[in-house]
Amino acid sequence: MTDRRLGLRENLPQFSLLVLLNAFVGAMVGLERTVLPLLGEQEFGLSSKTAITSFIVSFGVTKAILNLVSARVSDRFGRKPVLITGWLFALPVPFLIIHAPVWWWIDLANVLLGANQAMAWSMTVIMKIDLVGPKRRGLALGLNEFAGYVAVGATSWITGYLAAHYALRPQPFYLGIAISTLGLLMSVLVIRETHGYVALEAPASVGAPAPAAPPLGRIFYVTSLGNVGLFAACQAGLVNNLNDGMSWGLYPLFFAAHGLDVERIGVVKAVYPGVWGLLQVATGPLSDRFGRKGLIAWGMIVQAGGIWLTVLVPDYAAWLIGAVLQGLGTAMVYPTLLAAITDHAHPTWRASSLGVYRFWRDLGYAVGALLSGLVADLVGLGAAIHLVAALTLGSGLVVARLMRRPAPTPATVSV
Repeated sequence: MTDRRLGLRENLPQFSLLVLLNAFVGAMVGLERTVLPLLGEQEFGLSSKTAITSFIVSFGVTKAILNLVSARVSDRFGRKPVLITGWLFALPVPFLIIHAPVWWWIDLANVLLGANQAMAWSMTVIMKIDLVGPKRRGLALGLNEFAGYVAVGATSWITGYLAAHYALRPQPFYLGIAISTLGLLMSVLVIRETHGYVALEAPASVGAPAPAAPPLGRIFYVTSLGNVGLFAACQAGLVNNLNDGMSWGLYPLFFAAHGLDVERIGVVKAVYPGVWGLLQVATGPLSDRFGRKGLIAWGMIVQAGGIWLTVLVPDYAAWLIGAVLQGLGTAMVYPTLLAAITDHAHPTWRASSLGVYRFWRDLGYAVGALLSGLVADLVGLGAAIHLVAALTLGSGLVVARLMRRPAPTPATVSV
């Protein structure tokens, strides 16, 4: 095609479809946020918090590994085939949860959900970056994450409502059957390949023909450790999802232990991703204008404050305020970290670098669920939540100390 042009306005119809599609991706995760930990405790009789949070470990490990693989595959074979494959993995998830006779079926469902999220969410991120070019990345990522996490919040509330008025299953998961079907149909029928747009940006970004993409191992090293700013971003991403993994697995159990009913648990669980999603429309563009470091560092600190408020003041109103603070802090961090990664990476290997970052970030789900589950079993739910709050504060301080403004041109990586 000769009529390709970079820019949000120039590609608005396709960009808008990708925003809608990512709402479906986020909704698949929201199905589990309120109900699944309660299902493990009440229907499957699990008393160990580590066992209950095992579904988040399987989700996080799968998503982390496939983030890395899917980004690299999309660089070689295109974005759309990976996107479609991701939705194929989503189709069995609600059926497995509805019919699970034993808990390992839930773990298996979350392996498939992790594959869906790694492939489908990764591709919606990368495809939007392909379309808009370098000037509006923060806005593009803010809109992407806005759609995904507003949908997480909405389905968290809807499933809590359905569980309160019907049962923990199957009714809350019927929605997942419709969502996964619509997501697959959209990906096949209306989403276009965007990999060709990379060629428009790559020469302009350095004033010379684009170099060949370096080996994945080299990109992994540079993104993880070789650049101090990228290291700061990767550790912040990991800790951000570490505290999200804790809140996913332990908050419903913590609230229920204090007598909160499932419908109001659903409200609290909806507020956090809802605020997170809505505010990313603002925080993404703010990072374009004022820089990434301050938003990331302060965002982690605000999250820590929200987590501490939740555990220190056992009151419904305080929990709602804590959820707002945690959502605000995450909104400051989430699209900004993605944009910070793209600031440093050359377009020819940017998708792979994003895959490395998302590997570390989403490994945080598994680390957070496993760590908080073990501490909750050994010392108690409150101690686990305190520990995660302290880790989140420490991560913000690391960003404040180490992160620097990126160079005016993307980094090059030697082969």
